[in-house]
Parts: sequence; structure tokens; C-alpha cells
Amino acid sequence: MSAPQPEFVETPAEAIRELLTETVIIDRFQFQITKPVEYYDLLDDPTLKEALKKDEYMPYWADIWPVSRMLGKAIAKEDWKKHPKTGDKLEAIELGCGLGIPGLTALACGLRVTFSDYDLTAMKFAGDNARANKLHDFKTLAIDWRHPPTDIKFPVIFGADLTYELRKIDPLVSLVKNLLAPGGICFLTDQDRSPAPILRQKLAEYGLRYRSEKMRAAEPGGPRMHGTLYRITHAPADG
Repeated sequence: MSAPQPEFVETPAEAIRELLTETVIIDRFQFQITKPVEYYDLLDDPTLKEALKKDEYMPYWADIWPVSRMLGKAIAKEDWKKHPKTGDKLEAIELGCGLGIPGLTALACGLRVTFSDYDLTAMKFAGDNARANKLHDFKTLAIDWRHPPTDIKFPVIFGADLTYELRKIDPLVSLVKNLLAPGGICFLTDQDRSPAPILRQKLAEYGLRYRSEKMRAAEPGGPRMHGTLYRITHAPADG
């Protein structure tokens, strides 16, 4: 019996009827972000209706979420160093990249970024947004969290608002455990959704340590969103 294979979604081009470009300010950076006008309208497309029915898929990638701004803010304030021996840029991966705001911030801070998502169209938008902002040192990688790659590691992992459903917690934490290089760090931001206690529980079960700090973020003229930044590392071998 063959092993289960990863499954991906691709939002059809004809489902995206209208685009808009927003200016997004993250700390000292200003990005032009192009996105569908209304993400929920994408579900009118038969392909995405079927994906919703089959796997509870929602095209959340197509909106700018407050917690992505929060993660971008955390990335922008970090003092990122190049590799101490080679001088190479740090390699980072953004999980569930959507439109790519945290990844763009990391690129602007001098990291080399891999945008990942399981909607192939999300990665296209993230890449297009990077190029539109003259940021080019990136790759894309489709990942189904339930069937993660086993042959790559990253010293830096980012993820914004990935813990909105309880069923996603275990695959997410397992993915972080497998992708995070020894001595690496993962930044996750969450707007303190109800699965947050389970996230903390699973991190401990998988041998991951974390420090948390409260954060706030907002779009200009909008309400301030409160949330938590988790800085996640491997636990020492001696526990």
C-alpha cells in the first residue's frame, strides 16, 4: 500500500475577479501588497467549493490579517545576523505564507526566504508581492502539513495566525519540530484564539521550548489587535 501523498489546492485564476493594492507599513518598511478584493467571494468558484466540502478549505491566504502585521513587526525589530562562519544570509521559511507580509519583512531585513503554503496561488501572490517590492532573494515550496518534507531544515521559521483551528495544532507543531534546525528559532504569532492552550501543550509534548510575549498590531485607522508572539526552540537534549 502506497504512502499518503500531499494534497494541494490551487485557486483558479478565473475565481479572482478583482484585485486591489494596499500600502502596508511594518515598522520602518513600507510594502505594496496586491490581493483579491474579498477573500470570501473566492468560495463561489466550484473548485474551491469542492475543497471546502472535502477538507474544510478556506481561502484565508487572500486577506491581510492583523497577526501578519504583528509578526512582521517582531521580525523587523529582531537583530538578524548572517552565518558567523560563512557570512551567508540566514535561511527562513514562512509557513502558511498567504500574501507574504512576514516573509517580505524578513527579506527586507536581509534574510533569504522560502514562502510556503498549500494553496499554490498563495505562493504566487507572495512571490509577486516580493518582486513588486524589489525583493528577489526568495523561493517557494508547497507544503501539506500532514505530509511534511523530511529532508530540509531551516534555522528560522515564521508563521502568523496558523492556530485558528484545533485540528491544525498537532500537524503544525510536528512540522515545526521537523523543519527547525538545531539551534534554530521559530516565531509564531497568534491572536490568542481558543486553541492557544493546546498549542502550548503540544509544544511541550514535542520537546519544544517557547517564550511568549504580548504584542499589539493594527492597520492605520483600525482597531488595535492584541496577541502573543511565541519564540520556539528545541529543548536541550538533557531536557
